[in-house]
Amino acid sequence: MIKKRIKRSLRVSKYILYKETLVDSREHFWSFMGAFIGIGLIALFQSNILSNTENIFLIGSFGASSVLIYGNIQSPLAQPRNLIGGHVISAIIGVTVFKLLPDVIWLTAPTAVGLSIVCMQFTKTIHPPGGATALIAVSGAPKIVGLGYFYVLSPVLTGCTILLLVALIFNNITPRRRYPTNPRFTRFVKRTFFRTKVIR
Repeated sequence: MIKKRIKRSLRVSKYILYKETLVDSREHFWSFMGAFIGIGLIALFQSNILSNTENIFLIGSFGASSVLIYGNIQSPLAQPRNLIGGHVISAIIGVTVFKLLPDVIWLTAPTAVGLSIVCMQFTKTIHPPGGATALIAVSGAPKIVGLGYFYVLSPVLTGCTILLLVALIFNNITPRRRYPTNPRFTRFVKRTFFRTKVIR
């Protein structure tokens, strides 16, 4: 009985892992295009528009978010609520920890990441790159740390909004892709951006 269960579990695991690798080549293309445009727009803002203000707009955690929202769009962790909420909450926590605790990296870094995880759990906005956003707030370059709570607004919230808008377009550009997973919101996006009827 136990052997049968183990064998069955192994078969199911192998099937799931195999199925995860079966991504249509068109999906690769749209994942690439979404990430390219999303990160490209943020980099464009940083290099051209914000060069005079010395602001940092492109942070590392956006790269990790791109993997989720363009490459694994059905994941609960990739949904808009998680993307925006996870980053913003983590940014607020990171800045607060930096302001309240002494500037001791072995104290501020784990506190910021640990608290951001707990707050994301409470608010049901778990987004793994959020932990990196909190970490950047306490250990980033002097320009980032110097932003204070403005870091939450820009680059975090502004950058997330750009990534989300691009995701809403590129993740719904073909009938096979649907983002976010909420059917009502998906129908709204399809009608707004593409003027198409959505099959329920």
